[in-house]
Amino acid sequence: MKLDGKVTVITGAASGIGAACAQAFSNAGSQVAVVDVDFEGAKQVADAVGGIAIHCDLGDPSAIETMAGEVETQLGPTEILFNNAGIGSGSGVFDSPIEEWQRQWDVNLMSHVHAVRAVLPGMLDRGEGYLLHTASMAGILSSHGNLPYAVSKHAVVGLAEWLAFTYAHRGIGVSLLAPLAVRTPMLGDAAGGEWASQAGGPIKEPEEVAQQVLDAVVEDRFLVLTDQIAQTWMERKTGDPDRWLHGMNRLQQRLESTDDPSLPSD
Repeated sequence: MKLDGKVTVITGAASGIGAACAQAFSNAGSQVAVVDVDFEGAKQVADAVGGIAIHCDLGDPSAIETMAGEVETQLGPTEILFNNAGIGSGSGVFDSPIEEWQRQWDVNLMSHVHAVRAVLPGMLDRGEGYLLHTASMAGILSSHGNLPYAVSKHAVVGLAEWLAFTYAHRGIGVSLLAPLAVRTPMLGDAAGGEWASQAGGPIKEPEEVAQQVLDAVVEDRFLVLTDQIAQTWMERKTGDPDRWLHGMNRLQQRLESTDDPSLPSD
């Protein structure tokens, strides 16, 4: 897909991967809407890339609908939608309140659904559009800790796959970003911990990931992996699920022995 002149909406774009992608898409000629619950952060990014900043609580369906309307009023119809916003927690089965499950489900998955519902009809009418979804490798390989995060990100993978095969013949491109460890606020201090060295893969910079995302859109390529080791791990999982689960359990035991409290996924 050609990016020059396209109206691009990026959620969770006040920092990290979203902010780097805002810069990359702007450099490629897109008109960028920087969307985040952190309006001041979004405004700083928007000012830097020559875009617009929009405050939006991605856990609120009505706010997402309003956001889509604001983009159309200020820039025109959304032509590229990048559902990137996500939240995480290091909790498990017994220490994850149901309210936390719902909060992550609303932001990590349902914000994608509501945003797609807001912009996809126009894309289908025009016969062209692009949908990007950030799932993390937690949605493909799972992750230690972060149970609600891993489950909700698995759902994002399913959503993106369904959209891809359902609308490809109608001009809609879909990409799924599944990063390993990236130096973002979500990674935080865990960059130097056991998780990062054993399961996070080589830590990437947001700017590296942004270029990978940009390349995938231009090439109309579905899966965006941030490191080749992720492909190897995926093949090991699908090739021998039992062996893979045993390996994950061994790592779980090592993580528990180090009392590592922070096990993020991207």
